[in-house]
Amino acid sequence: MRRLFAVAALLACSPLQASEAGDNVNFHLTAHPVGWIALALFVLAYVVVILEDRIHVAKSKPVVLAAALIWGLIAWQTGGAGGAQQARHAFEAMFLEYAEIFFFLVVAMTYVTAVGERNVFEALRDQLTRRRLSYRSLFWITGLLAFFLSPMVDNLTTALVMSAVVLAVGAGNSRFTTLALINLVVAANAGGAWSAFGDITTLMVWQANKAQFFEFFRIFLPALVNWLVPAVAMFLALPKGSPEPAEGINPIKPGGIGICLTFALTIAITVVGRQWLGMPAAYGMLTGLALLNLVATRIDYRQRHYALAQGLEPQTYSIFRIIANAEWDTLLFFYGVFACVGGLAALGYLELASIHLYGKLGFTVANSLMGLLSAIVDNIPIMFAVLKMNPPMDHGQWLLITLTAGVGGSLLSVGSAAGVALMGASRGQYTFMSHLRWSWAIGLGYVASIALHLWMNAHLFGGS
Repeated sequence: MRRLFAVAALLACSPLQASEAGDNVNFHLTAHPVGWIALALFVLAYVVVILEDRIHVAKSKPVVLAAALIWGLIAWQTGGAGGAQQARHAFEAMFLEYAEIFFFLVVAMTYVTAVGERNVFEALRDQLTRRRLSYRSLFWITGLLAFFLSPMVDNLTTALVMSAVVLAVGAGNSRFTTLALINLVVAANAGGAWSAFGDITTLMVWQANKAQFFEFFRIFLPALVNWLVPAVAMFLALPKGSPEPAEGINPIKPGGIGICLTFALTIAITVVGRQWLGMPAAYGMLTGLALLNLVATRIDYRQRHYALAQGLEPQTYSIFRIIANAEWDTLLFFYGVFACVGGLAALGYLELASIHLYGKLGFTVANSLMGLLSAIVDNIPIMFAVLKMNPPMDHGQWLLITLTAGVGGSLLSVGSAAGVALMGASRGQYTFMSHLRWSWAIGLGYVASIALHLWMNAHLFGGS
């Protein structure tokens, strides 16, 4: 019995020990050919990701392959003298971090897909298009909805949902459509920056205990300014008049409201579990998945009962089918990014970058530059790299990098998942060049949001 308890204790402690050991691993191979090859593999993989639409290769494939090769090189180079075990611990620590993010995302994607399947988003679109609102009113309404919907859903889903509204009401008026879609990208990215649920980067900061859930609200006003400054500039260029009301109606299917309420309850459970019980966010989300399955059982029963009463073929409703339709390419892409950046950290590149970037330029300048870099490179590897560097910043600076990494991608259409998605959904009405024409206004909002955050941190929150 004593041996059984000893084995149980070992199994319970091993993930934490692996994490602690893995976080401190640095093989100092930045000047070694293995380090050069690993860095080249990551850059090459990311070039393939950027060219995804042109070469038609799913973005997960190059980064997952690069991750496998990078960690294979690390294990091969460090084999013997305890190095292989250190490499294994480093990989386990990285994988444990990804596993928490993975289960969180799977549940979040399942909820969003379930809400969409119940026609909730279509009903919202119908409500807006049936009202005889002017182009300028619709510009503000869609932007405002994107700003407040993004913190609960995520910036990508928000942009896609609201773009359906814009494309429906703006048919025949390309000027309104272009400006409204740019506005959606900026608003969705800004909205996602002030909530732990709004973006992958904010979730990563929350998971890493760099900021508590309610501390993200401290960047609400800077994020709002980030959106409002370019929105006001674009508003002056909007056409006058009103679109024709849309025809047809899409009512919410039975169970749609129940799923929305269950999603809200899931968020509450996740926050309570994380803030007051000390449990990871995945605990609350998986609890919410169990609740969603109960709601799905009720929906399935009602659908079957209705079909039999009408003499129709009964159709089953299953959450597992919805899970199967999740964005698995995106989930595997996140794994590839985590693994690649974790491998570069183990090789010593992130410590080297931290010394030259944060050590010489200072936290504010470095965090601002990292936000600009996220307009070119996806904000997920940027934030993961900063977390791996782990510079000794206070809460104000961690919130600053959360803000800049979240909104910096708005500077270019390819700088965020929302922008990339809308370039495909708009069929040429929203392009790289049309977005670039307003990058100056978005840049003003970026600078204004940083300045406001620094002022608030110094005068209202007692930061340095």
